Amino acid sequence: MNDTSARDKWNRRYSTDDYVWNRGANQFVETYLADLEPGSAIDLGAGEGRNAVWLAGRGWRVTAVDFSSVGLEKGARLAADEELDISFVEADATTYEPVELVDLVIIVYLQLDEEGRLTALRRARSWLAPGGTVFVVAHDRSNVTRGYGGPPSPDVCYTVDETLDALGDLDVVVARVAERIVTTETGDRIALDTVVMASRLARPASAEGGLVLNGDAVDDEGDHRTDDRTDES
Repeated sequence: MNDTSARDKWNRRYSTDDYVWNRGANQFVETYLADLEPGSAIDLGAGEGRNAVWLAGRGWRVTAVDFSSVGLEKGARLAADEELDISFVEADATTYEPVELVDLVIIVYLQLDEEGRLTALRRARSWLAPGGTVFVVAHDRSNVTRGYGGPPSPDVCYTVDETLDALGDLDVVVARVAERIVTTETGDRIALDTVVMASRLARPASAEGGLVLNGDAVDDEGDHRTDDRTDES
């Protein structure tokens, strides 16, 4: 599926009055990020903006990035309902460039092929300020055969080891396959998610005093998904 058809697919998916999942943040976002000191954050593949809104409500300065204009419009309405100021940017997750280093990058259920997800993870790592954190929640590859819901293809699913390799030398805080309960009409089912949290240890500034984004020095002065998702609460 090319970028245009994937974007059109998600625009159609989001073109409902209701939110596709719910208005509240993902449960792992709430569990692992609640105690972080607020700063600047990027929600990469923000969808309808629920996690960005949760972060902004806790004092974060958030940029929500997604390639779906319809999803971003719904996120902006959700932010307005909560009287929150969030920057919504329409861009592909594999090519988006922030203007400055940030304290937090979250990637939640961003479905990409192997090349795309490794690119997104490596770029997210490069955007961190000293002390910054990358937080990833994704459908684990084991979920295809052992869990409930999520994409049917393992090609767009993550593993803990692959995610850690892409994040390189970051300090690992959490790395696990987590069980997530999905309530259905026939009872509760278990989905399996990759959950990784890793941070860049604070280090002295470089001699030049500049910031580095994806290997390019800069002065101090847009979601790419492929397969359908089910409940991702």
